[in-house]
Amino acid sequence: MESSALLFNQLKAADPFFLLAGPNVIESEEHVLYMAKHIKSVAAKVGLPLVFKSSFDKANRTSSKSFRGPGMAEGLKILEKVKATYDIPIVTDVHETIQCEAVGRVADIIQIPAFLCRQTDLLVAAAKTGKIINIKKGQFCASSVMANSAEKIRLAGNPHVMVCERGTMFGYNDLIVDPRNLEWMREANCPVVADVTHALQQPAGRKLEGGGVASGGLRELIPCIARTAVAVGVDGLFMEVHNDPLNSPVDGPTQWPLRHLEELLEELVAIAVSFILFFYMMSYNNQVHVSACIELLPFNLSCSKDICTFSK
Repeated sequence: MESSALLFNQLKAADPFFLLAGPNVIESEEHVLYMAKHIKSVAAKVGLPLVFKSSFDKANRTSSKSFRGPGMAEGLKILEKVKATYDIPIVTDVHETIQCEAVGRVADIIQIPAFLCRQTDLLVAAAKTGKIINIKKGQFCASSVMANSAEKIRLAGNPHVMVCERGTMFGYNDLIVDPRNLEWMREANCPVVADVTHALQQPAGRKLEGGGVASGGLRELIPCIARTAVAVGVDGLFMEVHNDPLNSPVDGPTQWPLRHLEELLEELVAIAVSFILFFYMMSYNNQVHVSACIELLPFNLSCSKDICTFSK
């Protein structure tokens, strides 16, 4: 619990936000280690605290033929190797109460999938590990539900909880992101995370050759949703990243290409810091007091009276 409290406080204090990122599922030990190495390098370069994400089992698949991952035992061994090799915290998800204890011995953050966000027994079992709990908001839920879900974690004796927006069902095969939820979810009284990749999923919206369906997605809109989230002022971003999304066995259409990660994160940090600076200045009744935050800026700033000019 002590190490969880330390990490939780570090993430809450992240400036301008923290990052949960990695490939959707563990494809192999070699691939996960490759992704962890490169994502850690990018996050360090742009100055964002990183928690590496990957799943050992994608239990909620459109088809029984879909790739699910290596399973819990093998998957946790791989994630433990990632932690030891690159000294980064880990987030992964659970689907059943019996998984929580074993996952809690490896993961620093246990994630509750969106479809299970109200499952009391699962929430309590996860909470009792003492690890940080990240609860995805169900696509079928109002934002107000998350206050109750977060409270279930606290009542189980664990104050380290976060809630995560990942879109709301809009018809049968689409999701929509309502930015108001990012503010309303503050009622849960905990850090708010925006999942900017799953939020663009199109569930069962892609027809397959030979019959059947799979989930599609709108990868090209990931920057749009991410810009919105950091402008609103979320505490963290959740982002699935892959070096070859087109050939990913799972959720390729909603994973961001690794080669474009640094460019996107630089832009998002610039947006977030710009808003921080703007509100800082407004709090002084338009008097420009920028010395305390000038070092945060990923661009040059020059000011004259109440006019500021930004440049690369």
